[in-house]
Amino acid sequence: MAKKPAEVAAMFDAVAPTYDITNTCLSVGQDQLWRRAALKAVAPKSGQTILDLAAGTGVSSVVYAKPGVRVIAADFSEGMLAAGRKKRPQLEFVFADATKLPFGDNEFDTSTISFGLRNVVDTSQAVREMLRVTKPGGKLVICEFSKVNNPILRPLYRFYLTKLLPTISGWSSKAPEAYGYLSESIEAWHSQESLAALITEAGWQNVQVRNLSFGVVALHIASKAA
Repeated sequence: MAKKPAEVAAMFDAVAPTYDITNTCLSVGQDQLWRRAALKAVAPKSGQTILDLAAGTGVSSVVYAKPGVRVIAADFSEGMLAAGRKKRPQLEFVFADATKLPFGDNEFDTSTISFGLRNVVDTSQAVREMLRVTKPGGKLVICEFSKVNNPILRPLYRFYLTKLLPTISGWSSKAPEAYGYLSESIEAWHSQESLAALITEAGWQNVQVRNLSFGVVALHIASKAA
């Protein structure tokens, strides 16, 4: 699926004010469980610096901000960043293009991205950039929609994704086209195995995959060579 960065950014600008609550409603609260799983994988510790890419309003970033932990919430939607600075002024927000990060080499103990990698125009380049800015021995955590492989659940999930989600979002969002894009981007996205291979090809090591909610979402965890 063709992704034009300016158009994707503009789309997220439009939904920024209600994005968090709409996502919680559309996922029937499952997004809270997914974010807790990402937090457990990141496991922030005092003295660490964490990059949360595609952070949006900082809903994913704020849970990493434990005492002594520096969190950089980065996004390429100015609308999301503005909403985030208003909602969560305690966080450090930075405008950033995932394919050309405005950070030096080896800056972060962990680089993470939740529900944003599939929106990047060049996934491989984004994963390589996350490798570049992560310290040797550091960690990658990707939390992203994935593929449901259960033969019973798969058609039910696809019906929800392609029929119900766009309809419900049309009632609850001022920009329902954003959620039509959500369905299309999930349908076009990598399988768990394909994304794991891409991460390995980018130079990360010890790639692990954990399915959440039967594969609706998957965690990909990897490390950078020490």
